[in-house]
Amino acid sequence: MRAISRWGLAFVVLLSGLLVPGAATASAPVPQFDQQVLFNPHQETGYACFCIPAIVRSTHGTLLAFAEGRVDNCGDTGDINLVLKRSADGGKTWSPLQVVNPGGGDTHGNPVPIVDSRTGRIVLITTYNKGRDDDKACDVPCPRTPHSQYSDDDGLTWSAPVDISAQAKLPAWDSWYASGPVHGIQLTKGRHAGRLVFGVNAERSDGTNSIKNYAALIYSDDHGASWHVGAVDSYPHPVGGTYTQKPSEVSVVELPDGTIYAGGREQGGTDVGNRDYALSRDGGETFSRRFTTIPDLVTPMVQGSLLRLQRPGGDRILFASPSDTDRRRWMMVRSSYDNGRTWEDAEQGTRVTTDWSGYSDLVQLSDQRDPDAKIGLMYEGGAVDARDEIRFARFDEAYLGHHPAGPSTPDVSSTHADARVLGGATVTAGRFGGALNLDGVDDFVRVPYSPSQLPGAGDFTFTTWFRYGAVKDPQVLFWLGGMGTTAPQLWLRGEPASHRLIATMATAAGTKSVTTAQAYDDQAWHHVALERTAGRLTIRVDGTVVADGPDSPGSVSQTVSFQLWLGARLDGAYHLNGALDDTRLYRRALTPSEVDLVRTHGADVRPGPVLQLPFDRVR
Repeated sequence: MRAISRWGLAFVVLLSGLLVPGAATASAPVPQFDQQVLFNPHQETGYACFCIPAIVRSTHGTLLAFAEGRVDNCGDTGDINLVLKRSADGGKTWSPLQVVNPGGGDTHGNPVPIVDSRTGRIVLITTYNKGRDDDKACDVPCPRTPHSQYSDDDGLTWSAPVDISAQAKLPAWDSWYASGPVHGIQLTKGRHAGRLVFGVNAERSDGTNSIKNYAALIYSDDHGASWHVGAVDSYPHPVGGTYTQKPSEVSVVELPDGTIYAGGREQGGTDVGNRDYALSRDGGETFSRRFTTIPDLVTPMVQGSLLRLQRPGGDRILFASPSDTDRRRWMMVRSSYDNGRTWEDAEQGTRVTTDWSGYSDLVQLSDQRDPDAKIGLMYEGGAVDARDEIRFARFDEAYLGHHPAGPSTPDVSSTHADARVLGGATVTAGRFGGALNLDGVDDFVRVPYSPSQLPGAGDFTFTTWFRYGAVKDPQVLFWLGGMGTTAPQLWLRGEPASHRLIATMATAAGTKSVTTAQAYDDQAWHHVALERTAGRLTIRVDGTVVADGPDSPGSVSQTVSFQLWLGARLDGAYHLNGALDDTRLYRRALTPSEVDLVRTHGADVRPGPVLQLPFDRVR
């Protein structure tokens, strides 16, 4: 199969209209990247769709790329085979498709391959359920059973699958069970060195409905001959009620001290963030830290993959997933240099494609002695849908680069959540001291997450001075929460061509908007206050109420990877061509007199804001 571009390419790669980050200089290595389509239903006979990639590198250096070959459609519960392609040359060329585990009308999926470095054996975990032809979800309770098989000849032939439900599944897990899907690991540190570990998620039912979620680690100390349920974390999710978390689709890495970092997909709980993580310090037998959400690691609700690079030098963990807040697109690789305590954000990470994208897995292609690691990324992607095809990308650390946090501007509220200034925005003369000038192209301000900023279902007031009008395109002043038609969100933007400011609030109860009768786009300074109080959403401009209407009851800041941006929409559209000064967010409704004090004197009113950006300097 021909690659889109050749490995070792000696010029900066242009991919999807984006220049490779960290372009080479005379003294820096040339970034390497190439990509090819690995599984495509139009190139393989007998399949409607390929999904759920997983990949490992054997002890002989062979790459084994697994996927679900969906026979009838792209649904999760139909006739699904587990298929494989192998590469003996580092991913340049691949073998023909091989069926490793035929569904025979049922669903055989959720691949978790694990390489045992001591024996060379490749263990493959899969999960079964009875197939159906109506493309509907599995009924509750859903009998899902884990199976194990192995290869001792580098993936050429495979043993018959064996049901391991009695070992790797608890009896209460009757509503759902899912292995991975992503590669598992073998521990290398401490008294549990040699142990095989992978992640699962499961649910328990009351006979009719799912009522409790579990995320767990499964391990083997005898090279996969037998398995044990280890660490388990659980969260109830009552029927028709809310729940805090629902961690699922667990990916694992071993940290330098032997701790297992388990990263999960957060599936719609009220805790903010679409990713969560837990830690195990005893080889996966118990969790020393329960699953906790990661609000600033922005993803939609989707599986993500982890890989700790093994090479001389500093530690680096990679995380691959789509990087839009709500939609499955913009596959990105982000790094952590402190063992998962912090991560590159969506501006610092390396975007692999601007297309739709979904599930993924990561593999190290290079030997552990190579100081410049080579990496493979297998991911769902497509121009029309994330499930159009499965691609395989190869790149090195020079392609990923190392992206510092960049310029910031001080937050003088008690939160001190200094905001990131992106795109090269500069300080100009403002209404009170300095102001931030944004160019309408790529400038915006991103405020790091702080739980104190969450308005929730309560009252709030957003205020800022703004000046714009050179162009007539829609331009965002403020965006909080998520995006899309259903995600909780709050935003305010100017629409000069429509002669209005518009504010929109979305909650679980629905969406409400209020609009003004003019856009205030005369390139003069104006003060705006957007306020929620007593069930009303109000816009004041220059001290006068100019729009008012009912709000949408409920929280504007739950269930999403919460973001707070100034000067752009969360997808990078509607950039502000103008300036902002003295931007504030209060978690209460200010009185009209307090709004006037803020407007006329830049006064401190108490209780104070949870965000206050004077924009006097960028550092």
